[in-house]
This record gives sequence, structure tokens and C-alpha cells, in this order.
Amino acid sequence: MAAAIGFTATDATLIATTISELARNIVLYAGQGEVMMHGVETSHKKGIVVVARDSGPGIRSIDDVLRDGYSTSGGLGLGLPGVKRLMDEFAIESEPGQGTMVTVKKWLR
Repeated sequence: MAAAIGFTATDATLIATTISELARNIVLYAGQGEVMMHGVETSHKKGIVVVARDSGPGIRSIDDVLRDGYSTSGGLGLGLPGVKRLMDEFAIESEPGQGTMVTVKKWLR
């Protein structure tokens, strides 16, 4: 999809890495969920939107999970901070006990 929109191979790899990390978080923390993506176009630019959603335990502190080095699984703590750096726009919504939704966008340059 990224190639069809016009992204370079490098940007397509960054998008794939983002999707992989978001899917990994769903499996690790929620057990199940979904990752959806679609192209997006405004009057000035076009790109891709990725939405990862689950109905798992949610995130107690979004500030913590967006801090480099923070991990509840014993990993390096680079997941969501890395996703945020790889993409052009990043939004996260989460309520403890209600699940999490991460929406990211990458724009063509």
C-alpha cells in the first residue's frame, strides 16, 4: 500500500516497522486487537494512516510509555517512543480497563 501511494522503499520500511511494533504491543499486552491502514489525501498532501486498536487492559500512564527506556515487559522501552519518531503524526488514547487506540500518519515528502 505504501508503495502504491508513492512512498520510497525506505519510508515503506519505516511504516512496516511501525505496524510491526503496534501489532506486537497488541499481542503482548492485550492478546488481541486490530491494525487497520488506509491512504489519506488532503488538498496539499497524501499519505497513509495506521490505526491500532485493542480492548485490553489499557495504559495507566501514557507519559511513562512515551518515555525512552520505560518498559513493563523487560524490553528496551523503545516501542511507542520509536513509533512516534518514525511517523509524522502520533496520537494515543487509552483508558485503564477499556483498551488502547494508537493512530499514526506518514506523509509523502
